[in-house]
Amino acid sequence: MIPITSLAGQSVALFGLGGSGLSTAKALMEGGAYVNAWDDSPAAREKAAAEGVYLFDLREAEWPGFAALVLAPGAPLTHPQPHWSAAAALAAGVPVIGDIELFCRERALIAPGAPMVAITGTNGKSTTTALIAHILREAGFDVQLGGNIGTPILDLEPLSAERVQDRVYVIECSSFQIDLAPSLDPSVGVLLNLTPDHLDRHGTMENYASIKQRLIEGSDFGIVGRDDDWCEAIFQYLKRAGHSVVGISNTRPHALASVGYEAGRLRRAFALPGLKTLEENLFDLSRAPALRGAHNGQNAAAAFAACERLGLPHDEIGLGMRSFPGLAHRMEQVGRKGRVLFVNDSKATNADATEKALLSFDDIFWILGGRAKAGGIESLRPLFGKVAKAYLIGEAAADFAATLEGRVPYEQCGTLDVAAAAAARDAAASAAAEPVVLLSPACASYDQFANFEKRGDAFREQAKALLDANAAQGDLF
Repeated sequence: MIPITSLAGQSVALFGLGGSGLSTAKALMEGGAYVNAWDDSPAAREKAAAEGVYLFDLREAEWPGFAALVLAPGAPLTHPQPHWSAAAALAAGVPVIGDIELFCRERALIAPGAPMVAITGTNGKSTTTALIAHILREAGFDVQLGGNIGTPILDLEPLSAERVQDRVYVIECSSFQIDLAPSLDPSVGVLLNLTPDHLDRHGTMENYASIKQRLIEGSDFGIVGRDDDWCEAIFQYLKRAGHSVVGISNTRPHALASVGYEAGRLRRAFALPGLKTLEENLFDLSRAPALRGAHNGQNAAAAFAACERLGLPHDEIGLGMRSFPGLAHRMEQVGRKGRVLFVNDSKATNADATEKALLSFDDIFWILGGRAKAGGIESLRPLFGKVAKAYLIGEAAADFAATLEGRVPYEQCGTLDVAAAAAARDAAASAAAEPVVLLSPACASYDQFANFEKRGDAFREQAKALLDANAAQGDLF
């Protein structure tokens, strides 16, 4: 735990007692703050009280007496309207912040030179975060990995003035967390890409992009993807402003000084006198099995640039990439029987993320559906030829069926267990060299599962049960 001493002796309001909220309450208490915590869920309140957190209904609070409101990232700050606790705090002039902000304040107090890598983007940020952490850990650093990727940031090992250089904090940041962290100032900031997402919480794409931009503007050194118009505009703006920033790109692999991906390799071009350029090959991604697919070119380029900035030699970065095991729920190979491969891509909660999986495989038996994002799967039409059959689940099933009609055979399955069994049955009967049963929903999970992890865990267990059952029968399905 990281005790938060920056608010010692002060009264703090806290709303939201889920995983990160409960962690934050304990960190504030450990640092000497007087915490007044609340959650609309009786179960969450009961759990917090059992762990010694003081509960107080913030609807009855005298807000001017609080030094801050620490708001859970799941509660809206602005759109479609501020959460009632945020509205009350703002009306009283009380700052509304989150756990990332508390970490940044504590870092400034205790260990201002502590290396911190912060990663954001619409897609790929979890893979990139895990990859950077893995490379650094393999190189001998004490890596503290957390934030949006799983472990709440304040549950990490404490900041230490004595261990400033060998303890590195690698933090995944969502747009919600950045919005609650006005002093976010990482040593290295990474912005991978921007496509429409969470607009119900940010109102417009302009607002969403400006929040993501804050992470790079506050960093000592920025790494920005250049493969979409929003990020390219941010990159050019920061260059003009004199910010220390480099680009990463799949579509501009020969851009000067950027780390680019082309034909399975990371490379960089340098300008030489006389208008000549020199290209340096950095790493062959065919040597990293878990980084399959062109989309991982951008993830690997970002990780390479970040680790290089932290002083790692190229050979150590390459060793880390080769041994990277991949990320659960992101094109995770969960089992194989004969020719049939089962792939858990539950983290693909929108069409852009699912596109990466469809590009990486052929002969796909595709399980999709859930709570749809704006645009549904319309953008995936050019890839429908890679799909042998689709299996529809959840709220989006009817709409997705209309998009697939006449283009891809499909089956209405309703639930994930039914879809997994049907896809496995059909894949086993396929004559393809490597039929792939792919869960890549292109949807949020909230209609049937608490989160994408629970959805992916369910698929993994269903695939294992199918494989075990058929192994016992001596045949596949």
